[in-house]
Amino acid sequence: MVTASRPLRADAARNRDKLLAAAAELFAERGLDVPLEHIARKAEVSIGTLYKHFPTRDDFVAQIFPQRLAALDVIGGKALAEPDPWQAFASYLDDIYALQAEDRGLNDILARDLPNAPEVVSACHRGVGHAGILIDRALAAGVLRADYSITDLATLTRAMAQVIRDSPGEWRRFLSIYVEGLRA
Repeated sequence: MVTASRPLRADAARNRDKLLAAAAELFAERGLDVPLEHIARKAEVSIGTLYKHFPTRDDFVAQIFPQRLAALDVIGGKALAEPDPWQAFASYLDDIYALQAEDRGLNDILARDLPNAPEVVSACHRGVGHAGILIDRALAAGVLRADYSITDLATLTRAMAQVIRDSPGEWRRFLSIYVEGLRA
């Protein structure tokens, strides 16, 4: 990746910006597995230019997704501010999966093993921290089934990612059925 110590020429900076914009759009539309050649084509640059700026897919992820994952902090803060433990837990889940449904790349990030981008890993860990607090609050209030854990939420996230991929219009119905089954 180009280092910050050497400023980019104006045309190189424009190409880098075009690549980031193209990658962000294609990842959101089609997920993380979009071929890099398609990103280069959409940005109207050569594949060599793409690799010069972003040698790996993880380099794109590290540049694009920390900003998108900042929404996890907003969602977590909103849920933690909700005084009703059940409503906080249920709305947190709905908001998280709505975010995933809006962006297939983000859906892939949250459903897979985390990429090697430290900012992405950090944002995801903060999200898990919010979820853990919400689960603990709901358990303490006796509104969530007593055997539910953060591990179950990880499994749900992988399942929801698949539902969102396969049946984008059905995820809320699936989530509603699942959440109602969790009430104590």
